[in-house]
Amino acid sequence: MSSDVVRVEFKNDLAYVTINNPPVNATSTAVRAGLHEAVKTVAASSVKAAIIQCEGRTFVAGGDITEFDKPPMEPQLPDVCDEIEACSVPFIAAMHGTVLGGGFEVALACAWRIALGSTRFGLPEVNIGLIPGAGGTQRLPRLVGVEKAVEIACLGTMFSADKMLALGALDQVVENLEDGVFAFVQNLPQRPIGVSQRSSASPGSEWFSEQRTMWTKKSKGQQSPLHALDAIEWATQTDFAEGLKRERERFMQLKGSSESKALRHAFFAERKAAKPEAIAGGTVLPINIVAVIGGGLMGAGISVAALGAGYQVHMVERDAAAAAAGMQRVTDILESSVKRGKLSETGMAVQLEKFSSSSDYADCADAELAVEAVFEDLIVKCDVFKSLDKAMKPGAILATNTSYLDPQAIFADIGNPERCLGLHFFSPAHIMKLLEIVKTPQTSADVLATSFDLAKKMRKVAALSGICDGFIGNRMLAAYRRQADYMLADGALPFEIDAAMRDFGMPMGPYELQDLTGLQIAWATRKRQAATRDPKERYVTLGDQLCDMERFGQRSGKGWYRYEDGNRKPIRDEAVEELIMKYSANQNIKRQAFSKETIQYRLIAALANEGALIVEEGIAETRSDVDVVKLHGYGFPRWRGGPMHFVEQTGITDFKVHMAEIIAQSPNSWRMANWFSN
Repeated sequence: MSSDVVRVEFKNDLAYVTINNPPVNATSTAVRAGLHEAVKTVAASSVKAAIIQCEGRTFVAGGDITEFDKPPMEPQLPDVCDEIEACSVPFIAAMHGTVLGGGFEVALACAWRIALGSTRFGLPEVNIGLIPGAGGTQRLPRLVGVEKAVEIACLGTMFSADKMLALGALDQVVENLEDGVFAFVQNLPQRPIGVSQRSSASPGSEWFSEQRTMWTKKSKGQQSPLHALDAIEWATQTDFAEGLKRERERFMQLKGSSESKALRHAFFAERKAAKPEAIAGGTVLPINIVAVIGGGLMGAGISVAALGAGYQVHMVERDAAAAAAGMQRVTDILESSVKRGKLSETGMAVQLEKFSSSSDYADCADAELAVEAVFEDLIVKCDVFKSLDKAMKPGAILATNTSYLDPQAIFADIGNPERCLGLHFFSPAHIMKLLEIVKTPQTSADVLATSFDLAKKMRKVAALSGICDGFIGNRMLAAYRRQADYMLADGALPFEIDAAMRDFGMPMGPYELQDLTGLQIAWATRKRQAATRDPKERYVTLGDQLCDMERFGQRSGKGWYRYEDGNRKPIRDEAVEELIMKYSANQNIKRQAFSKETIQYRLIAALANEGALIVEEGIAETRSDVDVVKLHGYGFPRWRGGPMHFVEQTGITDFKVHMAEIIAQSPNSWRMANWFSN
């Protein structure tokens, strides 16, 4: 028996069921149908065992997400898994690559599970707002225990083969899959009782209550981990059939939830952002050596990200002492990674072997890419690239890490402008996922393609941006903060705005964030923009007044809030609140109360309106690119999909009303996007 994606072959007294559904052998309708027929074929044979295996780079790595918005088609995966477990011929799962979601559920239905040591396992459904839907929450606790099943299903991350073996989820970990399976079947042990027929002991209602409290805090508004916890508890309360029925019902309910739609949107948006139209036809250029100019926190972070991607890195600083300090920062970051278990001692040694620093630009001669990470000053940056232009090969890629400045002005005196672009990393650069790739009108498709390949190797989420003040992310942040300031002047207080946005799902509100990053950064930007600011635009000076008072945030012990004894917990400050009240009075503003929902929707409306303008101006290719930037660089809750998706799903009509109110309250200060005005 064979189909386009599943075939059965008999060899000696074994059946080999092979899935071939590239790229990740997802459990599509065709795969499920093929497995259903394969089980029938195997059951009608006289073999002693059947081996489920996959061609390509991985075992089954999940379901086909493109089918999730379509009506379910028979056979469904829970039925296929039941058929595998109940078959008169025992099945062996022979696994490599990643065994995720439905693939793990198929493996759990088998009598035995054997994997290569490099294989990784997981139930990642919570990451797209779902729970396992084919018995994962019912079989797994019966196999490894409730506590470990909760860790695997609620966390949604991947686990190593060695860990799964230690938990009892695997029977063997082997170096060669074909040889390992062959050796196993030569002395086939007695068939174990099916996992679904085993019992699952409960750790008690108090334990589950504690877990709900912990996961509620950890999930920050996302509900799918709590649903997974519920389903695992069912495994301790009911028989398998009832638990499976409940699991499937909950899975189907969650498929249509706003959370799942948002998380699936984020999943596809990231993949779309990685392949913008602008790189079409571009060729990835070879890069082996990366030069990083500047050894401060940003330069050190970029260096570590490049080292982690396997590149040789040379750092250049202004003098020998600064170069030594930059090298020490890189070493400190790597040592911290070792302490946290993120990097081995050997791995650190390998990376440090590839790293060097000096004060001589001539040491960059062999680098194929240079990334500048010096002060946000046009003259300083121009001088850096003049030195690089002299020292490096004519075809070497030159990238600026500027957050706001126009790359065209930075590269004005540089030859071969098609090799120049912005690579806007976010601090700390070795941790933050977002990389804005900023193209100039001259940047070539090859250079852009190479930059997206660089981002992938650095494990960054890349988004393409054109040139404007602040590019995509910081331009939207400025609109967000501006609207927050307007509400501050009109009646709200910092703690009210911050609490509303935390409740929305942001990790912190706009004023807590300013205190964390430092008020002087935005202050410098506002001063730079003062000369070109429309005098008719409403401008709230409260942030400037705080900076004049040397209230720069956490580092100075006071900003929008005050901080005591080095504690980072913000404390409401009467002096700041009195300053706000006085400002409103001096501006003849009659202060009003803003509800939590009004604060949330006005701030999201300002974000989404600015995002729409960015797309309409051609700065971003798509609205989903805007969402990617806000999700990975600015803490927008992933389970809400990004500001553009959230507005579309919630109802754009409602946000038109909020945007109209914003414009009416602050005339001459906003331009409504066509997306809102049509």
